[in-house]
Amino acid sequence: MTTIASLACRLLRVPLTRPWAPEVTSVAVIETHLRRSDGAEGWGLSWTPQIGAEAALALLQHDIAPAAVGRSAEPGAAWQGLWEHLHEAGGGGVTTIALAGLDLAIWDAAARAAGAPVSRLLGQRRATARVYGSGVNLHYPLDELVAQVRRWVDAGYPAVKVKVGKPDVAEDLDRLVAVREVLGPDRGLMIDANQRWDLDRATRSLAALAEVAPAWIEEPLRADDVAGHAELARRLAAGERIPIAVGENLHTAYRFAEVLRSGAAQIVQPNVVRVGGITPLRRIADLAVEHGAQLHPHLLPELSGQIALTLPDTVAEPWVEDVEDAGFGALGALRDPSPVTIAHGVLHETEHVGLGLRFAPEGSPRLAR
Repeated sequence: MTTIASLACRLLRVPLTRPWAPEVTSVAVIETHLRRSDGAEGWGLSWTPQIGAEAALALLQHDIAPAAVGRSAEPGAAWQGLWEHLHEAGGGGVTTIALAGLDLAIWDAAARAAGAPVSRLLGQRRATARVYGSGVNLHYPLDELVAQVRRWVDAGYPAVKVKVGKPDVAEDLDRLVAVREVLGPDRGLMIDANQRWDLDRATRSLAALAEVAPAWIEEPLRADDVAGHAELARRLAAGERIPIAVGENLHTAYRFAEVLRSGAAQIVQPNVVRVGGITPLRRIADLAVEHGAQLHPHLLPELSGQIALTLPDTVAEPWVEDVEDAGFGALGALRDPSPVTIAHGVLHETEHVGLGLRFAPEGSPRLAR
């Protein structure tokens, strides 16, 4: 049996071209380097925009790496046992973010040993994936928001996502009307409240915002409020019929199963790092198929775009999210060319092995100290 021989980690911070908030001016990446007993190597990552990177690094170095050595290096084989090992520190959140660093490195090593991209190991189902433009833009003045949407339209994106949640829903509506005028009737418009509303405010707000025909409302309520989302879904089914999307802040397949069983969402958006890697994301994809839900992976297009090419067909083909000027390649953080390209709202893989994601060396001018 091929086993895990070692796991090394390094933390780096990548400055953002467009800060996501006054306190979010960079994103943190923990690059992981795995060696197998047969000599094969793999590289993975954990990621967090701002909070918890040092905690995830500590878990990887002090808890995950020692527990992983000697376990099977077959993709997926070690995940459940290690999740159970970490459970005393929490079933999800920092624990699953850290665990992704190992899981992704295991998949990368297997694909590199086979001389193939990870998508081939997973079973590629489509040659391309559709992409929507996205931005952390609630703090943008209206003219900057409209200019951003024009850039997406000029670049050929077939859909965009815009943040909502201003203190007065009338301001949200004014902003979305201006966005819809730029988009026209044929491009999709998704909206994301980032957990800013309670149930009654969400109900009132969506009644007003239905005017711009949103393709979905993302995280209208606190992410873990399953009962609230289920009630909101019932209200929307009787009125505006706007689908609910959740998942970027859910961390285990168990939580996704609970959301889907309760009818709390029609769309799930797992973040491959936050759920713990490719292994649990595949389980979540199976749940989406079982419950007839759409699945669109969250953020990290260089990683989630590759996975989108392998996802099973659900109600609709997966969308890949591309936050403006926030991809690792666009930020200059990668050692090698990006494993994907995005043009005219379509993602293609480039020639690479494994995940094709290794980060720039220490001292690179694009990495923060």
